[in-house]
Order: sequence, then structure tokens, then C-alpha cells
Amino acid sequence: MGFLTMSGTELQRIEVLAEVVSRRRTEASAAVVLGLSTRQTRRLIVAYRASGGASVIHKARGRASNNRLIEGIREYAVELVRANYADFGPSLAAEMLLSKHGLKVSRETLRKWMMAEGLWRSRKQRRSFHQPRLRREAFGELIQIDGSDHRWFEDRGDACTLLVFIDDATSRLVHLQFVRSESTDTYLSAVHAYVRAYGCPVAFYSDKHTVFRINRSSAPGGTGMTQFGRALAELNIEIICANSSQAKGRVERVNRTLQDRLVKELRLADISNIEAGNDYLPSFMSSHNERFAVNPLRSDDKHRPLSVSIAKLTDILCHREQRYVGNQLTLTYDRKRIILERNATSEDLDGKYVDVYDFPDGRLEVRSKGLLLPYSVFSKDQRVNHTAIVENKRLGHALALIKAQQDSHFEAKVKTNSEKGEYQKRGRQIYGPDYVPKMSPKSAAKENFKEETA
Repeated sequence: MGFLTMSGTELQRIEVLAEVVSRRRTEASAAVVLGLSTRQTRRLIVAYRASGGASVIHKARGRASNNRLIEGIREYAVELVRANYADFGPSLAAEMLLSKHGLKVSRETLRKWMMAEGLWRSRKQRRSFHQPRLRREAFGELIQIDGSDHRWFEDRGDACTLLVFIDDATSRLVHLQFVRSESTDTYLSAVHAYVRAYGCPVAFYSDKHTVFRINRSSAPGGTGMTQFGRALAELNIEIICANSSQAKGRVERVNRTLQDRLVKELRLADISNIEAGNDYLPSFMSSHNERFAVNPLRSDDKHRPLSVSIAKLTDILCHREQRYVGNQLTLTYDRKRIILERNATSEDLDGKYVDVYDFPDGRLEVRSKGLLLPYSVFSKDQRVNHTAIVENKRLGHALALIKAQQDSHFEAKVKTNSEKGEYQKRGRQIYGPDYVPKMSPKSAAKENFKEETA
């Protein structure tokens, strides 16, 4: 067997067994010290008396495993992987070795071999590190914005989205608003409230949601700018889209904090709907900022005061498009057929374009060179049509609308054959000497004809 190094446990066993053999310890005491049963201890004592200290060493110590692979299998398998499956993971590589080459190697064994040869890196080795970005220096220089879809009211209300605006320099929450879902209208409404409270920041920092960015470079027509981007451009506010969620980590981290703290505070306040939640948010923001906001490196405020009136601001922060007016003074917008009222202004608009202002509060205005045009809506379809394209972040709101449509759908009553034939139940007939049977209109007509021809 050769020289084998003993472990601490084996040395302890030899010491205790030697004490039992020399009658300095009882078998029961030895069993307690070794943590074995008395029967097993007695077996060890018998083996120790016969073979000495070598009896405590396992007989398979130093021998090759009975399940060992044939010599040279490792080199062969590693060479096959290096030549044919260098970019494969251990699981897939093991499957390929079995199916293509008839070589059966367990996934974990192959993983160890590939790691030893540098053909595979562990998850820990493949972990990437993101370089931390320093805060901006002044308040209002960069505002990170995001929407967090969550069950904010738990089981007391429907799931909704919280729009979060946080200042990068101070980690100060500057605007929170509960909305049904992330959309252009909800973000325009949030920006309207924000700029009225603080002024215009230098830039907003967002993800690549289609509200902020046209993700298809080949998108036909338009200016290559979303409605949100167009509104910010008119206010001279830059919009920057982060390349990853880690890049806007400040708003991502505060989302996790809010999903813990805000949810519990809403529960304690017994708030279960969006309206009550929005009323509660200002006091929550104040207490949150007192605890978590930090001082900026520079004391100056980068917000610029509004240079437009409130009425003009409302016209900017809305959905605005141009529509062609047909020869019947009609135009189409958002599945609506709009008919312009005939007057001195609208008579000259045949074949021209007008501006449609769709405000976040639901108002719709049609203007021509700044003049408001009265109109009527011929048809209005608010349903979510089949094959409608719905963004992932608005799916919950769309499903809620569909469910409301289905719940209000009128189900036609199925008529029986008697009802189809207009059958009417009659009361019990009482027959007597003066009983005159009632005839159907058809039978009465036949009797009248007979009397006239007689």
C-alpha cells in the first residue's frame, strides 16, 4: 500500500483504541468519544488488535476508482472539444461527444476538464463589472426617469405603474406619479407637472422605451423623433437614452427601494387606488428626501425658468400631428372620422393640412394656423381591435380595457321555436252552451268567403 498520510480523525481513533487495549478506557467510553455505536467500536478494537494502526485506514485508500475512465479518455475528449466545440458549453459539448463520437463523459467531469484547459470559464469568472459613473455636480443637470410596473396596492387594487423622476446629483425624488401604464401621454403629463414645479432641467436620462426613442432606423416618414422628443426639443431639454439598465442605476435602485417602502406605507395608510395614491405621494417624497437625499458638489441650480406661458406649455406637451383634409372637409385621426364645421375658415382647407392637438387629459383640438376649428366626430372606436400592436409595457392596461369591453358585451338571447312562432299562452278555456270557438285570422277569412259566395 505504501506510505499513506493519516487524517486527524484516524489519529484520534488510534489513540482511543490504544487506550482501550491497554485497559485505560472502557468500550462504552470509547464509543462516546468516537461518536460511534458500541458495536462498531468493538469491531474497530478487534481489527486494531489484529492489524495495529493500519486497520483504521480505509482499504480503498490509494487505489484508483472502479468507475474511473480509461486512460487517455481525458486527452481525447479535450482534443475533440478544442477542435470542434471550442465555443460550446459543457452540457452541449457532452451531448455532442455522445451523439457524434460515441464518447460518454458526464457533464460535470467535462466541465472540470474544460476549465482546467481554459476552454470554459465559470459563472464567477464570466461575471462582468460595470464601471461606476460619478454623480453630476449640480441639481437639475441630469434627471433620471423610469416607470416601475408593480402591484403597488397589493391585493387591494389593480397593478399600475409609478413614474419616477430622480435627480442624479442629489438622489432626490423630484416627481412621483401613479399612472395606468407607461405611455406618451402619461410622460407628457408628468413632465408638465415637473417643469412647472422646478423649471427646465438640462437633460432627462431614460431607457430605450419607444416613448423616448424611435428604435427602427428605417422608420418611414416623420422627423425621426417621437412626440415626447419633439416636446422636449421645443422646451430646449435634451433626452439621453441609456444603453443598459446599469447605466441608469440610480433610478433602478430607487425603484427597488420604493417597491419595498412605498408599498408598506400605502398599506398602513389603507390606500388602494391611483387617485388616493397620488395625493399621498408628496408627503412620502418629502420624508424620503430628508432621509436619503445628499448634498450636490455644487450649490447652483441648473434648472432654467420657463420661457413660455402655461397655455403654450400645454400646447407643447401634447400629442401633435398634421392631418390631410379631404374634399368633404373630413380627416381621420386615431380611428376617428372628424368632420369640420363649414365656415369661412374651413371652406378653404380642402386639400390642405391641419394640426391636430391631442392633450393628455383627453381633449382633442383641430387648428389651422393657430385658429381653432369646430368639428364633430362621425365615428369613434375606442376598442382594442384584433391584431392590434401593443407594447409590452402597456399590455396590462390593454388587457384591462379588453376585459371591460368583454364584460359589457351584450349577449343575444336565444329564442325557442315557440317564441319564434310568436306563440302566446292562453288561459284555461271554459266550455258552455254559448261557447263560440275562436278562429285564427286565416280560418275567419275562409268562413267569410264561403258566406259571400253562398
